Amino acid sequence: MSNANETPEYTAPQPTTGQAFAPGEGPAAAAPGTTNISVSRGFNAWLQAHRLSLAFTSYQTGQLFLVGSHPNGTVSFDQQNFTRAMGVCWSSGRLYLGSLFQLWRLENMLKPGEIGNKAFDAVLVPRNAQTTGDVDIHEVGIDADGRVIFVNTKYSCLCTLDLTHSFKPIWKPGFISKLAPEDRCHLNGLAMDEGRPRYVTAVSRSDVLSGWRERRHEGGVLIDVETGLIVTNQLSMPHSPRVVGGHVYALDSGRGQIIRIDPATGHKTDIAFCPGFLRGLAIHDGHAIVTLSKPRNGTFNGLLLDGALRGRDADPWCGILIVNLQTGDIVEWVRLEGHITELFDVAAMPGVRCPMALGPNTVEIQNSISFEPLAALPTAAAA
Repeated sequence: MSNANETPEYTAPQPTTGQAFAPGEGPAAAAPGTTNISVSRGFNAWLQAHRLSLAFTSYQTGQLFLVGSHPNGTVSFDQQNFTRAMGVCWSSGRLYLGSLFQLWRLENMLKPGEIGNKAFDAVLVPRNAQTTGDVDIHEVGIDADGRVIFVNTKYSCLCTLDLTHSFKPIWKPGFISKLAPEDRCHLNGLAMDEGRPRYVTAVSRSDVLSGWRERRHEGGVLIDVETGLIVTNQLSMPHSPRVVGGHVYALDSGRGQIIRIDPATGHKTDIAFCPGFLRGLAIHDGHAIVTLSKPRNGTFNGLLLDGALRGRDADPWCGILIVNLQTGDIVEWVRLEGHITELFDVAAMPGVRCPMALGPNTVEIQNSISFEPLAALPTAAAA
């Protein structure tokens, strides 16, 4: 790609598009091994009105999805393969992504005003993959100094990257007696607040190998990282805490509820029921954007979510819901039907209209080269 203000010359793969449906309608059944993507009738207009695009992940199929408004009037779904794609974090032209044994940094290679493939205003290229080993990276955040902070679920701690070692531990819950590769409490969610890690979620306070698995239905905790105190232990498989306006929003996944928690008292308020297992939350302009998954091998058994679905005569979804935080109404949605049944995280990308990424094992990444102009360097004659 050249550095002049012109359209890049490489050709990206064409995006898939989501077919729009009215509420209550749905997509046709997907062929075996494929996934149909449908969107609510107003989804594209909502993205445009909020000047927003989305990134979401499926660890089940190892894919990163970028969703935006294509210039041809459709919704663009660009997807690339990253083995066990998990936590995703957007930070001003840069996307961080946790995977099976690496934490990726993707950079937007376009300058302001440049367009990729006549459609994309952001082209995210993998520039670094820090090898951590399989530590079950969950959510990811960036602190005020630009450090990557991630949830190391396997070792029950918060970490940052280390140039020599797999990771550098920076915090663990007080009830965890040692760092061991045992996924003791299923530490999973991370809330950043003013550039520092502030709250985490865990499924239990267990301090033994996989002890959380027998405590999925109750005893989930929100922990204040700065004080080490447990804000509440009245949650069921909680995920994805987020700090907004003095409140903590989170997913009470075992009940299928988006909730708001008062960090001073621990009191929780239900905002909206969502028909699926919740993992992944982004908040933008008064709306919660959440990912839903279908159950895996009966994992809803014993959870209140199972009964709540039966009580509403509902089947679980796989997809994305956009929920008005004031009313609790689901205003727009994306639905995946077919091979993909589980999603993990979602990130809002404000100011980006239509993004795409290059996969690490694609021809496009081999042929997409950018650099600063030679004029910025001293010449031999000048020297």
